Amino acid sequence: MTKERGRFVVIEGIDGAGTTTQSALLATRLRKSGVTVRTTREPSDGPIGTLIRQVLTGRVVVPGGLAPGWATMALLFAADRMDHVESEIEPFIASGGVIISDRYDASSLAYQSVVSGRSDTSAVDWIRSLNAHALRPDLTIVIDLPADVAAVRRESRGEAAQLYEQHEVQRSLAAFYTELPKHMPKDRISMVNGQGTVEEVAERVFSAYSSKS
Repeated sequence: MTKERGRFVVIEGIDGAGTTTQSALLATRLRKSGVTVRTTREPSDGPIGTLIRQVLTGRVVVPGGLAPGWATMALLFAADRMDHVESEIEPFIASGGVIISDRYDASSLAYQSVVSGRSDTSAVDWIRSLNAHALRPDLTIVIDLPADVAAVRRESRGEAAQLYEQHEVQRSLAAFYTELPKHMPKDRISMVNGQGTVEEVAERVFSAYSSKS
């Protein structure tokens, strides 16, 4: 008897929106109901993802002490994504489990296109083409949070700012995410209000996950 295929769910949002927290809370809730769940993230914990994380935290730079350009980062993220799908995501959902990923290709569309500074759709179109063969999520949940609120949350962590955490970049990212369904018209995308307590947002995330529409 063929085992029923699992589900691939992605949680997205700007830095400070709570994607990591909400991924973990959703997974915990599903496990309590008997669902086989694995949480994962992008950049992944694979070899390319590890390199990307070093770039984001400034531990790896190009000659001159700068971070790689937006196009190079888009290529790195796309390569990491394909490795992530092949080595972790696809095998787990093929076995019937639910994968919850903290970020996926919507982050590439948002972050690299915003950083590119291009006012037309050329960057988005090119990044989409890089990810044309990436497995499509069954659902992408976007935690919608104003950039000012997210900034306060990031500052409260007391951590050094990463590559894309400049406030104006985050404002542009927040605006991009509100229009994500336009950029990914074939994907099922659910926008969730990220304001309120962690528990309130978790209820909205679970409701979006449970919705069959």
